Amino acid sequence: MREFELVVIGAGAAGMMAAISAAKNGIPGAQILVLERNEKPGKKIYITGKGRCNLTNACETEELFLNVPRQAKFLYSAFYTFTNDQVISFFEEAGMKTKIERGNRVFPQSDHSSDVIGALKRMMDRLGILVEYHARVRNIIATDDAVSGVELENGKTYAAKRVLIATGGKSYQATGSTGDGYSFAKKLGHSVTVLRPSLVPFNVAEADVIRMQGLAPKNVRVQILDHDRPKKILFEGFGEMLFTHFGVSGPLMLTASSVVNDHIAEKTLTLLIDWKPAISEEQLDKRILSDFEENQNRQFKNALSGLVPAKFLPVLMERSGISPEKKVNEITREERHGLVLLLKAFAITLTGLRDFNEAIITRGGISLKEVNPSTMESKLITGLYFAGEVLDLDAFTGGFNLQIAWSTGYLAGLHAAECFCNENT
Repeated sequence: MREFELVVIGAGAAGMMAAISAAKNGIPGAQILVLERNEKPGKKIYITGKGRCNLTNACETEELFLNVPRQAKFLYSAFYTFTNDQVISFFEEAGMKTKIERGNRVFPQSDHSSDVIGALKRMMDRLGILVEYHARVRNIIATDDAVSGVELENGKTYAAKRVLIATGGKSYQATGSTGDGYSFAKKLGHSVTVLRPSLVPFNVAEADVIRMQGLAPKNVRVQILDHDRPKKILFEGFGEMLFTHFGVSGPLMLTASSVVNDHIAEKTLTLLIDWKPAISEEQLDKRILSDFEENQNRQFKNALSGLVPAKFLPVLMERSGISPEKKVNEITREERHGLVLLLKAFAITLTGLRDFNEAIITRGGISLKEVNPSTMESKLITGLYFAGEVLDLDAFTGGFNLQIAWSTGYLAGLHAAECFCNENT
C-alpha cells in the first residue's frame, strides 16, 4: 500500500490550489496525490462565468469580507495569507494573462475558462504532483483521531498522513459535486449545516410575471420584504435582473438569494421593483403627464412605449386597471398616481428558490466551529483538512466564491507543508 504525505480529494479550484501550495512550500510533489472522480480536472471551473471563469475580484483585500454575507471573520487568515492580488499574480506567473472588467471582475484575457484549468494543471505537472482520475473515494480512514489513509470504491487503498477534502458542494451536480465530502466528514464526527442552493434564481407566484420572459432590465432598484412584516427590508440593491419562464434571475437576484436564503426557506417574500430609480415619484408623474399631453388623443396602450420596455407594457396596463382603449386625456389624476406607484414599487411574490441544478454555489457545509481558521485543519481529526465550497461558506457573485476556494486551498496546503517540514527537520 503506497503512502503519501498528502492526499487531496477533488481536483477542483480548492483541491488543485491546495496541492500546488503544499508542493511549493515543502512537500515533494511525488508525495502528493490528487484523487479526482471525473476524467479530467476542473469541471466546475470550466462552466464558471458562462465558460469565461470570473476567477477573482480586483477590489481592495478588505472589501473581500464585505462580499461574504455570513461568517466572513473565519476567512481572515485565508484571505490575508493568499490575497486576491496574489491569485492574479499566480496565474500571470503560470503563463495566463488576466484582465479586469466591470465591477473589478477578473477574467482570463482569452475569455476561456479552460486557460485557468490549464494553468493549474501545468503548475501541478511542473511540481511533480500525482493525479489519479476516475478515482472515487469510498472512505477516509482514521486511527486514534488522526487520518491514516483513503479507500477508493474500486478497493484500492492509499496510506496518507494528511487528507484534504475539497469535493465541492451540491451545486452543478453534473460536474461531480454530489455532496460526497459531507458524508466523509460526518463519518469522522463532523457536523454539516443545512444545505441550500445559493446564487440561484427565484420562483414567483404571479402568472403575469412569467409573460415577461426574456426581459432583462439593466438599471432597476429592488427591495425584498418580509411578506408578513412589510416594513422589514431584507435586501436592497441596484443593477440588472432577468425575467424567466419560472420567475426572476440575473445578477441582482442571484446576489439577493444569498441574503434572503434563510428567510425564503420559511415563507414567501415580496419583491418590489423600482423601474425608474433615477427619478422621484413626483418627477415620474411629471414625465408621464408630459407624455400624455403630447399624445392626448392617443389610447393608453399607445402612449407609454417610450417609458417602459415593450414586454412589460401589457402587464403594466393590466395591473394599472386602466383600459388600454382609454384616451390619455381621460385618465384621472388618481389613475396616473396609481401608475406611478406601480412603476416605483412593482410587486412580485417570491415563492422559493430554484434547486441545486441551477445554483452557482451551495449555502451550508462543514461546520466552521469544527475547523481551525488559521490552518483549515479539523479540530476533531488530526491531519484532516477542508477547503472550498465543502465548508459552510458562500459569497456574492463577482469572483468572491472562487477567491474563497483559492485562499482556503492555499492555506490548507501551506499548513500541511509546514507540518511535513517540522516532522522532517
